[in-house]
Amino acid sequence: MTRGKVKHASLDERRDEGKAARQEVSRSSHTGWEPVADRFDPVALLEQQNATREPDLVPVRHGRMKVSPFTFYRGAAKIMAADLADTPTAGLTVQLCGDAHLSNFGAFGSPERNLVFDVNDFDETLPGPFEFDVKRLAASITIAGRNNGFPPSEVRAATAASVETYRTGMERFAAMSTLEVWYANVSEQDIVTATDEAARTATAGEGKEMRRRIRAAAAKAHTRDSLQALSKLAEPADGRYRIVSQPPIVVPIRDVQEAFGLDPDVIQQVLHDQFRDYRRTLQDDRRHLLERFELVDLARKVVGVGSVGTRAYILLLQGRDSGDPLFLQVKEATASVLEDHLPKSRYHQHGERVVQGQRLMQATSDIFLGWTKGIEENRYLYWRQLRDMKGSADVEAMVPSGMVLYARLCGFTLARAHARSGDAVVLASYLGKKDSFDKAITDFAERYADQNERDYEQFTAAIESGRLEAREGL
Repeated sequence: MTRGKVKHASLDERRDEGKAARQEVSRSSHTGWEPVADRFDPVALLEQQNATREPDLVPVRHGRMKVSPFTFYRGAAKIMAADLADTPTAGLTVQLCGDAHLSNFGAFGSPERNLVFDVNDFDETLPGPFEFDVKRLAASITIAGRNNGFPPSEVRAATAASVETYRTGMERFAAMSTLEVWYANVSEQDIVTATDEAARTATAGEGKEMRRRIRAAAAKAHTRDSLQALSKLAEPADGRYRIVSQPPIVVPIRDVQEAFGLDPDVIQQVLHDQFRDYRRTLQDDRRHLLERFELVDLARKVVGVGSVGTRAYILLLQGRDSGDPLFLQVKEATASVLEDHLPKSRYHQHGERVVQGQRLMQATSDIFLGWTKGIEENRYLYWRQLRDMKGSADVEAMVPSGMVLYARLCGFTLARAHARSGDAVVLASYLGKKDSFDKAITDFAERYADQNERDYEQFTAAIESGRLEAREGL
């Protein structure tokens, strides 16, 4: 990514730039990773994050991370960012997801109401070395495969598949026109076709199960909208709907005084003011659409694993009547974990950083994406739809051939996201046509998975000793 004057080099110059980067940082240099001798205390980094989070939710975060080394990894982006800071990079910058583990990919509805597959979490997004995202994704596949009890050879195959598909995908994007890259996406039909191809090389039982799971997941995603959310999250009261109380996961505004000692009228007024500020960040046509909805109720809602403890809310809006709902989600945007090691974001408002990064990386984005500044100092928020045909893979239930398929989908999708912001020609030239990069990153992933297990053991020991409090099962 560039700022100021834009460089328009020829194709040959761009290919030469990629080859020159190989001479500076070889592809094989990514192999043989070891933690630095004076490596930080991973638990202390988590404690630093906890300092600004909702105190009553910090134990919930720990409880969710404690489930397995894989769930721990999902919440440990700050830890890995510190490790990645000491790894070799070729100097090729893209817009990073910043937390590109395989559970941060999924399906959602495009504005045209088509189901697409893409990266779907941007809390840590920031421009930076493309290797950071590739390594985060590859390590997540190795950790997930081990967590599922796959043989080492199957784990390695799935990890290598993600990197190989990233590399060959980038080669494909390098051959496209500029607009072809920008418009490229992974559609529902693309996923079905890829599944059918993968099923032909799998065992009969695994192939049949893959097809069944993909079709079931797609069908379920089509039903996940605000109307479905209304049936799950709301209840009728006094002739209209209100959000159901499910503490500590969902706490409606009417219950905040009893739960937290806060004045609900004050909180409600603040959020109404925030809602007005949020609307100003939307395009005129989308603001006009949103103004047809009336704000009915709101609640605090716990989400994810790594995000638990940051401020997060859901808002229930009503259109023509109570049967025409719209749910919005409001999430706190803290500084990216990468900003400890990379240049700060050009956006001073972290909510805008998240939104602009998402728009740059995704092939198509939620029409209601927006941002606001919270009322407290250094508190920032971003806004989006709560459910918009959202579908996610059940990673823990995957069989080896299913994980290979999913790893390829994620690898290709990450390449497309990077090709939008970076230079696909330079990147493809650096990556090359052979598998040296694939092998190096797969080696890194195995070594980092070992480190993640050691960090997980330190984390669970901190819980057992009382250094950290955990609340499980929520």
